[in-house]
This record gives sequence, C-alpha cells and structure tokens, in this order.
Amino acid sequence: MDSSTNSLDDASADSSADFPDRASAMELRLQAQEDEITLLKSSLADALRKLRLHDQLLPLMKQQLIAVNPGAARVLNQVYCLDGCASSRRLLSSSAGEGVRHTTTRVRRNSEKMGKDALDKQRKRLDKKAASSANLLARSPSLENRAKDLIASAGSLGPRRGTYSQEQSIKMFIRGRPITMYIPSNIQNYEDLKMEPPSEKLELDWVYGYRGRDCRANLYFLPTGEAVYFIACVVVLYHIKNRTQRHYHKHTDCVRCLTLHPDKVRVASGQTAGVDKDGKPLQPCVHIWDSTTLVTLQQIGLGTFERGVGSVAFSFADSGAFLSVIDDSNEHMLSVWDCTKGTKHAEVKSTNEAVFAVEFNPSDSCNIITCGKSHVYFWTLSAGQITKKQGIFGKYKKPKFIQCFVFSLTGDVLTGDSEGNILTWGKSAADVKTLGKGAKETFQIMRQTRAHEGSVFTLCTLQGGALLSGGGKDRKIIRWSADLAPERECEIPEKFGAVRTIADVDGEELLVGTTRNAILRGTFSEGFVAIVQGHLDELWGLATHPSQNIFLTCAHDRQVCLWNTEEHKLDWCTTLEEYGLCADFCPNGSVVSVGLSTGRWLVLDLLTREVVSESTDGNEQLSVMRYSPDGSFLAVGSHDNFIYIYSVTDSGRRYARFGKCNGHSSFITHLDWSKDGKYIMSNSGDYEILYWDIAAGCKLLRNRFESKDREWASYTCVLGFHVMGVWLEGSDGTDINALCRSHSETVVAVADDFCKVHLFQYPCPKPKAPSHKYEGHGSHVTNVCFTHSDSHLLSLGGKDTCILQWRVVRGGVGDSRERLTSASSSSPEPATT
Repeated sequence: MDSSTNSLDDASADSSADFPDRASAMELRLQAQEDEITLLKSSLADALRKLRLHDQLLPLMKQQLIAVNPGAARVLNQVYCLDGCASSRRLLSSSAGEGVRHTTTRVRRNSEKMGKDALDKQRKRLDKKAASSANLLARSPSLENRAKDLIASAGSLGPRRGTYSQEQSIKMFIRGRPITMYIPSNIQNYEDLKMEPPSEKLELDWVYGYRGRDCRANLYFLPTGEAVYFIACVVVLYHIKNRTQRHYHKHTDCVRCLTLHPDKVRVASGQTAGVDKDGKPLQPCVHIWDSTTLVTLQQIGLGTFERGVGSVAFSFADSGAFLSVIDDSNEHMLSVWDCTKGTKHAEVKSTNEAVFAVEFNPSDSCNIITCGKSHVYFWTLSAGQITKKQGIFGKYKKPKFIQCFVFSLTGDVLTGDSEGNILTWGKSAADVKTLGKGAKETFQIMRQTRAHEGSVFTLCTLQGGALLSGGGKDRKIIRWSADLAPERECEIPEKFGAVRTIADVDGEELLVGTTRNAILRGTFSEGFVAIVQGHLDELWGLATHPSQNIFLTCAHDRQVCLWNTEEHKLDWCTTLEEYGLCADFCPNGSVVSVGLSTGRWLVLDLLTREVVSESTDGNEQLSVMRYSPDGSFLAVGSHDNFIYIYSVTDSGRRYARFGKCNGHSSFITHLDWSKDGKYIMSNSGDYEILYWDIAAGCKLLRNRFESKDREWASYTCVLGFHVMGVWLEGSDGTDINALCRSHSETVVAVADDFCKVHLFQYPCPKPKAPSHKYEGHGSHVTNVCFTHSDSHLLSLGGKDTCILQWRVVRGGVGDSRERLTSASSSSPEPATT
C-alpha cells in the first residue's frame, strides 16, 4: 500500500459526514430522469414495432375480407391509401365500417388543405363506401369478430385489459406502462386463484465476509471460543475451533461499530440510519445484547442519534454501568448512557472532524477520551456535564489522523497515528508561568516512538503490560514490551491488505482483521492463515454448480471466488483484468463462464482456474450468461440491447457465434431457456418481455400469446405471468433486482432493492401475493440462487459485500402448481380464440 492508499483509508470513516442528504437528493433526481428517458425510448420503440406489425397484418386482413366479399377488400385498400398507417391502426382495432367513418371524420378536419368542391365529392364517395361496408357487416356478422381474432393473435396491440379475451390476458403496470400477461391454458379461472405463502421457510445458515475495509475495533474474542465481528446487518459469533456460526440479526441496517462489556458476555453494537422503501430515514440506535442467549437486553438512543452510530464503549471502573456513544452527525455528538435504565446521562458536541474511537479510562469512569482527524480530546464527566481538554502536541509534528489509542498499566494514554508513531500522553502540571493564573493541567506528549512505515491502525494491550501494534503500509504486527521496546514482529501477506484490528486469544495466538475484509488466525512463530474472507466491492454475479455444493461469485473488486456451501469456506479466488457482473456454470459442471464490464466474457476451468475460452460482444457491460439445458448453446445478454448466441462444443471449451437476437429497445436484464432448449424468454431495462426462436435462427416471436404454455428450464426473468405477484403495487421497475425459481418449481426467491429477501410460492401470478420476508443485508440485494438440491439459497448484498447462505426448511406437503390446477379445475372452459 502507498501513502495515497493510506490517506484514503484514513479518511474512510469521515466520508459519511460529507453532505449525504444533498448527494442522496441529487442521486434520486438523476435516477428519476434516467427512468423517464428509458420509458420514453421504450414507448417510441414499442410504437414503431406495433406499426410494423400492423403493416404485416394488413395483407392478412385483406385475405380474410376477400374470402367473405371481394368488395370489402377494395374498401379497405382505398381507406388505407387515404389515411396511411395511423388510420389502419384504428381500422383494425374496430369494425371495418367504424374505421371508414373515423377516416371520414379525419378528412373533414383537414378540409382547409383541399378544394371545397373536391372535398365534397370525396366525402360523398367515402360516405357511400361506409354505408356499403356497414351493409356488408350486417350481412356477415362474423366478419368483425374474425378481424378482432386476427388482432388478438398478433400480440398486445392495445392498452385495454383482455384485448382478445378478458379471461385469457391480464395487464400489470410498471411506471405507467402496461405489460400484457397471457394466462396459460391450464389456469381456467384466473380470478379464483388463491395465493398463499409457501410452506418452505428460510433460516440463516452462514455469513460470508467481514467488514474491515472502513470500520475499526470490530473484532473481539469471547471466553466461549467465539470471535465476534460484523458485516451488513448481522453480528457473527464464529467458533474458531468448531467452525460454527451463530448470528445476532436484530439490527435493521448496517452495523457500524462493536464493543465488549467487561463481563465478556454482553455486547453493544451500533448501526447506521439507512432509509426505508419510500426513501424515509430510519432511526439509528445501539443494541446491548447477551452473547450467550442472543437476547436483546436494551435498545439505546432510538430517535436521538443522527445518520448512524460511529463508536461505542463500555465503562470499566464501575463494571460497565455506562455506555459512551459517538454518532455520525456533523457535530459528532458524544453521549453517555445508563446501560441498565437505557437513559441518557449527559451529551455534548464533540467536533466537526471525523472521530475514530472513544473509550472510558479503565480506572475512572468520569474520564473519556476520543480521537480522530487531527485531534485527541480528554473529557471529564461531572454532575451530568461533560467538559473537554485538547491534547497539546507541542514540539511534536501534529499528525493528520490519530487512528487509535489504548491505556497503559501506568495510566498513560498511547496513541497510534498516520505518521507511523506511537505517542505517549500524560498529565502535566498547570503552566502558570506561561499561561498565567487560573491555568489548568494539560495532557501533553511525553514520548514519541517510531513504530511503522505508514499509519498505525490499531493498538492492543496484553496481560502483563505488553503492547501489539498493527501497521498500514508495512502490514506488520509488532509486539512491544511495557516500556515500548520492540520484541517480535511479523508481516501478513499482501493479498490480505493492511492490519485493521487485533484481538488477543490467549497471549500467544491472535486474531487479525484486515482492510481487505479478511480475518486471520495465527502466531508470530507460525504465521497467519485466513479463517474468514470476503469480497471488497459491490457484488452482482452469482452462479450455483449443477451437481455439487459449490457456488461462484464475482464483484467490482475484479475477484472471482468459488465457495463451498458444506465446508463454508473459500475454495479458490482469482483476479481478473476487469470486474465481473454475471456468471453461469456449464451443465456438465466442468467450466464456468463469467461476463465482464467491458463486453468481454471468459470461460474458466474449475480445477485449473485457467481461461479456456474468451470472446468479446460489443463494448458495453454484460448482464446475464445462460447455458441451454443440454449445454449446446450459451446466451450472452448485453447492455447494448442484444443477446448473443453461441454454439458450445468440446465439453464447454469451444464456442462459435451462432446468431444474435435483435429486437429489444433497452439493455438486457434477464433471460431463460425453454426446457427443450429451442426458445428464450428475455427481459430488458424498459420492462419488455420478448420471446425468441433460437432453432429458427434467433427469430423474434411476435405472437407472444403462443408462448404462454411454454415450459422454462429456469425462471430468473423478473417479468412474466408466473411471477407477476412478486411485484408490489406502485413498483417502479427497479424494485426487484433478481429472482430465482427453485429446481422443484415450488417456490421463487426474490432479491429486492430494500435489503430484503422474499420467498413466494411458485407460480404466483396474482398481485399482492403473500410471502416470507427475511432481513440481513444492509444494501440492495443484487442476486439470489438456489443450490442444485434446493437445500440452500444464496443471496448477495450489493454495497455491503456480504454473501448470506440460507437453509431451506421444508414445511407441509403440497405443490403450489397442483393447488393452482385444482383451484381452477371446476371453472368453466375459457373462450377460444
């Protein structure tokens, strides 16, 4: 790590205070404008596509009219020639006679452009033809119905519900845009369908990852043999020998700080504020809970803190009777709370600069110390009032950041700073000679010890007075004697980043949290190995193996990771030149394809991790990779609006371009193959649902009605009749990021934009379908996927970089598809088209 990296890392805790409200408002405005542009583009493309469809439909209409009466075709031709394509749309959406009369009306509106005599003659001719057409319809009443049937079979040509039959189609609306859903033939009475929550439920099984990148002092060791740390909204208790996890997940948003009570049982954890699904801010708070029972003992500060809780600390001299809290407001308010009553004892404005740590003096609960950007403050609590004294640097260079501090056995304060020094602070008598009468004692630097190259990120005291320090740029852990003489040191591997925090296990064994979101376990003599690892940046790509209990993830950190769901560990990790956004395993399970942000995609061998094939499609990011059920084709969905189809040979190691699906008016978001591997269903960013005949040369199927009974090998498209019920009323189209149907086809898991994972029955085609809802992520959930046996569900958090593994708990017997069939079996037969 270089100095620029250190400065960025040092200031990470201060970033949350820089105009978040204004930035959030600007992001919302920008998103609204982008959504409006997307909607306008999609509406224009939709209109053009429908006009082309009408042009293709007109010859078919003529043939039908000629079959009944040749004179009707001449009427249709003349009207079409007079009024053009816009007239034909209205003509085809009503009877032939009505269409002629509407045409006559439009001709009258344009009378100024025609000579009056010529107009009168033209009007007479049109009126005569209208009467003739009306007589034709009177003699052949089935003609109008046949014309409407032709329109219905051509697709969704109008905005009304049930264009061709009110019982066989239904519309849902997203951002005001109607989307027609065709009801499958096996559902005979849609209105009688009953939606129920699925019998299956989810239980949190494992949490992958650790938040060390931008948090401090968030790793502790319990007497039970468990390490306590957090990521997203979950505090994890990981037994390092048994390799088991327990979870405290009562927080409603991301956990930001953590501290351990002097009794080594109680834990206090503070969270950020966050927002609800309507954009309204949620209130941050601190939870005090029992690490043995995972029961919440006290909820502190609800409605008091602003933006979030940055640091917390228990008092020691009075056995943890008080809790000090620093919030994330502009003034970084320092407050002291009664842990038993949950009441506020005192409060004061701290500083406008970033605050990194707060602690009580272990021998006097009336003394509190805080440190952060360019400051060390010594606070005194007396009679409900808090007063401040500033640490004086004097002749020593004032560092940009005071990163951490601890108390020595002699009562001195030791601080670690961004200059790589350990400073020893002590009280000095009042300088009456210089400052005059009334001068008070001050806290000054007594000694400066050069410790690390780059920042000193953490300090940890050991029994007997020894000290541990963790470095940033040099990645070293150094053991110091009580008089600050270096005794031992070691350097952690570069791939794990800098030392963020240290927890003492038994005086010899240590736990080390790093800036690259890893937790290491080891000793000075034997070195350190990772026991917890995770991604570093926003997560999107997820794929589960077709036959093994492993899954693959890719993120903006350019890492591609393979995880084992049984052993709960990282099997391997490789770093790419660009970051990955999507992935899929070949059905034979030997290779996996990864789509990148630049339009490139790679195929990796699972055993060797080597790239066995690569290609580039366009220059925009790829959003979905999907193999056909038999593995003979690979579909690549791109943000350039195309779906690229490749034929696959040599067990997934050779790829040849087969064709390209061209027809979407916005970027591809999701796609699925039919069970026979001949067709594709796809969604796009402007809420289109299109169907493609791949075997016929990647042909767009304009008659979507014909695909209503098609069976799909997977179901990840967020728009479709079978998953229409997962959308909440008033959704804007981006509220659901991903969904996945189980292999048993009984449930569907949904990843939403409000940090929630939902479990619905499958199919769920009715609005407001009930579901089971699960919390744990602290950011938008970007992807979900079931394992091959449906025993577990994986979910990815975007900005929280967290992977949650959920155990699927089976409920009562019964198939939701059977329930839908039985619910409609006694209904009357639908009208045929």
